[in-house]
Amino acid sequence: MAKDTNTDMVITTKNSGLRDSRCGDCFRFGYNCLLDKHTAIAETERLAITDHLEQLIQEDGLSSPELQQKLNRHFRNVSGIADPYSREKRTSNAIAKKLYDHWKPKVQQADNALQLALRLAIAGNIMDYGAHQEFDLEQTISEVIDAKLAIDHSERLFEAVDKAAKVLYLCDNAGEIFMDRLFIETLNHENITAAVRGFPVINDATLEDAHQAGILEVAKLIDNGSDAPSTILNDCSAEFIKVYNEADLIISKGQGNLEGLLPQEDSRIFFLLMAKCDVIANLLHVNKGDLIVYNHLEKKPIESRKYNAL
Repeated sequence: MAKDTNTDMVITTKNSGLRDSRCGDCFRFGYNCLLDKHTAIAETERLAITDHLEQLIQEDGLSSPELQQKLNRHFRNVSGIADPYSREKRTSNAIAKKLYDHWKPKVQQADNALQLALRLAIAGNIMDYGAHQEFDLEQTISEVIDAKLAIDHSERLFEAVDKAAKVLYLCDNAGEIFMDRLFIETLNHENITAAVRGFPVINDATLEDAHQAGILEVAKLIDNGSDAPSTILNDCSAEFIKVYNEADLIISKGQGNLEGLLPQEDSRIFFLLMAKCDVIANLLHVNKGDLIVYNHLEKKPIESRKYNAL
């Protein structure tokens, strides 16, 4: 159960981005697992990676997504491995494709297709190697189908979809993107653009994963031009920023996108995610594992919504 189920709650954060001292242990665990998996990496290279990790953890001013971005770049440069989670992404896509085929007719026949597709999209968010090394998507789906949302702004979301001329859908992970496709199909909006990462980072979805999921059959498709596991606006391409600025509604999937965008306090954004760590759970005043559909209520001047690409 959530600690605070007030659907009109307002979350405040520092404008510099999200970071917590507890994040260091998560980074250490994740990169130890990654090094254990890639056994061909020489010992000197392993030490270079772990030493750089410790330096970045001590560095002030970096949000968690920015720190992960720098770690990922350093790992690629030192190891020579361009996409460290390529195998996991292929496996996740194969699993999710079967579940998409299984659930699509059930969603089409459901009494409340939008709510079911929404829950399946949030359940897909468990497929995150940045937060978990193992997960069971089928078990997660069975648990969330009837689960209470800890923060539930879903009806406001559906109303916003009906009113929006342009919708931007920010994807998160490979595998999960098949559940995103099902949700986008069910939203049945004529002008949705789906955005993925510009380059491989952790197991986040790229254009390759989006094509495998058939996103182009249900939406326009772009990448954000960035190799951060998030949406960091000042690191995104001019093409993405144009679409972002013009959107009437932004649907943001996952913790990474929340970490990058929550400080913007932008009333156009709806965050859809599972709280997968204590840091995010504490920030949102929910429990770890809770399901979230959150929209910031405070409206900021239209000028503050305009961003410029570097």
